[in-house]
Amino acid sequence: MGQIYDAFHRRSIDDRDGFWSEQAQLIDWHRPWDQVLDYSRPPFARWFVGGETNLCHNAVDRHLAARGEQAALVYISTETGIESTLTYRELHAEVNRCAAMMLSLGVARGERVLLYMPMIPEAVVAMLACARIGAIHSVVFGGFASHSLATRIDDAAPKLIISADAGMRAGKVVRYKPLLDEAIALANAKSARVLLVNRGLDPEFITVPGRDIDWQTLRQQHLDAHVPVAWLESNTPSYILYTSGTTGKPKGVQRDVGGYAVALAASMKHIFCGHAGETMFTTSDIGWVVGHSYIVYAPLIAGMTTVLYEGTPIRPDPGIWWDIVERHRVTVMFSAPTAIRVLRKSDESFITGHDRSSLRHLFLAGEPLDQPTHRWIAGVLGKPVIDHYWQTETGWPMLTSAPGVEQTPIKFGSPSFPAYGYDLRLLRETDATDAGPDEKAVVVVVPPLPPGCLSTVWGDDARFVSTYFSTFRDRLVYASFDWGMRDTDGYYTILGRTDDVINVAGHRLGTREIEEAVQGHAAVAEVAVVGVADALKGQMPLAFAVVKDPARIATAEGRASLEKEVMATVDAQLGAIGRPSRVHFVSMLPKTRSGKLLRRSIQALAEGRDPGDLTTLEDPTALDQIRGAVDEK
Repeated sequence: MGQIYDAFHRRSIDDRDGFWSEQAQLIDWHRPWDQVLDYSRPPFARWFVGGETNLCHNAVDRHLAARGEQAALVYISTETGIESTLTYRELHAEVNRCAAMMLSLGVARGERVLLYMPMIPEAVVAMLACARIGAIHSVVFGGFASHSLATRIDDAAPKLIISADAGMRAGKVVRYKPLLDEAIALANAKSARVLLVNRGLDPEFITVPGRDIDWQTLRQQHLDAHVPVAWLESNTPSYILYTSGTTGKPKGVQRDVGGYAVALAASMKHIFCGHAGETMFTTSDIGWVVGHSYIVYAPLIAGMTTVLYEGTPIRPDPGIWWDIVERHRVTVMFSAPTAIRVLRKSDESFITGHDRSSLRHLFLAGEPLDQPTHRWIAGVLGKPVIDHYWQTETGWPMLTSAPGVEQTPIKFGSPSFPAYGYDLRLLRETDATDAGPDEKAVVVVVPPLPPGCLSTVWGDDARFVSTYFSTFRDRLVYASFDWGMRDTDGYYTILGRTDDVINVAGHRLGTREIEEAVQGHAAVAEVAVVGVADALKGQMPLAFAVVKDPARIATAEGRASLEKEVMATVDAQLGAIGRPSRVHFVSMLPKTRSGKLLRRSIQALAEGRDPGDLTTLEDPTALDQIRGAVDEK
């Protein structure tokens, strides 16, 4: 950690009130706070107590005077071929119309609005409209299966549901409305009205009389609407975002208003280096936390232009993202390691053939970034590629380089250092003592959690405490459920989930370590390693790899030869203890539509078990390949 950043981080822990009071100047307050931090009821933290502000005001209204005619939202759909732009003034008008539409449907401050929508401008407008009137939005990833959607409807009990006829993915129409209708039928909460955007993608689209309302028809009734901003006390809930729970019941991560706005504004300055008038392109989906924070709120709070992209990284060709970077002079780009590994299978000219001179940094998060992929993309781009680590629960980075504070050297495969505000530690699982350099341990945060993190689990304070703060009996810490390691230079590495650790004859191996070793072979483009039950050793690692050149594995002899080579590569990097029991070759790995590997489903199939909830699976044939590989004799 550099000296300048070290002092910056240390002050954020030792002088929380002073540090965060300064960061809070980055946003507008209707009323100043009475207390920076109230931590009288650990582990619950309340930030900027008594202060009144509004996320929509900070994202839209406050920019009208200086940049009303600047592009705020650039919408690009390679699925439909539609591109459009909303200036800050036009976005303000649309948000006012939508806010008036919600009010006309009886949505009041503090009530929930559930969004089940594709990546279209109306989704962003609806989120901001909720923030404007003080309603609590809960965005559910578009295309979630009916049962999963129903559980979220029941937990949030929304007054209004906003959806669309359909989304599109890789040229295929995903019909949302039938999934929504079934979810409403399954849910116990039956009273919600439904506001629908009809994109004209589903010829079988039907509405339910008396319940369903057409977006465009209602919008026409509120074209000249002006809805005043609802000034909210800083700790008022802003949104609920569901994340999977070990019990099967999803957890509603609850975020506040003021702390979240401050955390995002500070992160744009210190971490992402995004400035007003510039453009940010985040390739995630609004259904995930990255989309909430870095497609919608943070870039707009910073006065930037934000790109909303509906499509995949390889259609119409693998150069599409870099075409967007070139055409829109993108300065800050944020994507995921999985997407980069997908792009790595294509010729580098798809990237190098585009002007990338505007790009300042590429940020990657969502899963561990392996060294080969990190080194490859940094070399091809010729730009700093910053790996950073965070969670749905934290809302913004926990581990990261902070080039806005100090330009520190990048180590490939490392998300660098604890972000300011986080008193992050590595604790030994056995006795909760602090781990030393190069020692694998559990990543935790000593509370209070900084602004922007979850304030509780929606409707369940007890679950907030039991889930996140009860891992160690004698030490109150927030558990990330991830293994990490810190080297002698202070750089951290994330080694995978604490429940993704493979115990081979008493030796604990993170799947990340083995995946990096397998990917060290030049022929391997992508790999997933899971621990499979073994009668002799407890568990054994099993690898599933995608190769760059399918011709290498066209024959049984070719597969056997390559498998031996990969085993030798792992032996050389980790020793025989890390060697997978088998390396199976497949043409694709099972992933969610947001690009995350379904490791638990892979593990279940390898052990002959039910693969579980597959509602977010991108391509079902990927699991069939895993089944076929496992069944090979």
